[in-house]
Amino acid sequence: MRTLFHMPLDPASRVVRIAMAEKGLPAQLVEIRPWDDDGALAAANPAGTVPVLIDEPPSGETVKIAPAMAILEYLEDAYETAPLFPMTAAGRAEMRRLCFWFLDKVNREVIDLVVRERIDKRLMRRGLPDYDLLKAGLDSLNWHLDYFNWLLEHRPWFAGEKFSAADVAAAGFLSSLDYVDAAAWEKFDTVKEWYARIKSRPAMRPILRDRIDGLPPPAHYDDPDF
Repeated sequence: MRTLFHMPLDPASRVVRIAMAEKGLPAQLVEIRPWDDDGALAAANPAGTVPVLIDEPPSGETVKIAPAMAILEYLEDAYETAPLFPMTAAGRAEMRRLCFWFLDKVNREVIDLVVRERIDKRLMRRGLPDYDLLKAGLDSLNWHLDYFNWLLEHRPWFAGEKFSAADVAAAGFLSSLDYVDAAAWEKFDTVKEWYARIKSRPAMRPILRDRIDGLPPPAHYDDPDF
């Protein structure tokens, strides 16, 4: 049985969970907060970060994979069902560009300043969020959403004509930001329409059921119609 070390509201963890659900690959979910690690996380991933996938593929060789992009690549190589990578080299390059956009750029410029401040800081009991950081993160998010709006005005899905891992990456990150009501959806109609389609996919149902005690999401969070 495969195992995924994760945190429910961690965007990269969500990316992997969505990808596995899209490919029909069940896993035992083990929540591990890196700051409370008893050694299990470090043993699986010396970097001490989530997500980490522990898998026994058909070949029988137990593997431990991290970070999220390496897991996406592994899943696509090891399991042929419901491919998430485009067929062409150009399509795969665009898909990877956008995956890294989220896993690197959005993570640094938005997630670290908004989700980490609103959620991780609360879980770590480190006081109130830094509102200067929150404002900077929200300003950056609007810039990113403006770009995504432009992108989706020219193609039906993030990387092109078909749903791909780029949409999975976007869903993982934007759903975490939506949990803390960070996205001004009314200003970005095309992204909002795309996200409504994403929220209707069966792979998103477990994601949208995640909750943190004392910090509920906005009313529209799990409603595909907002």
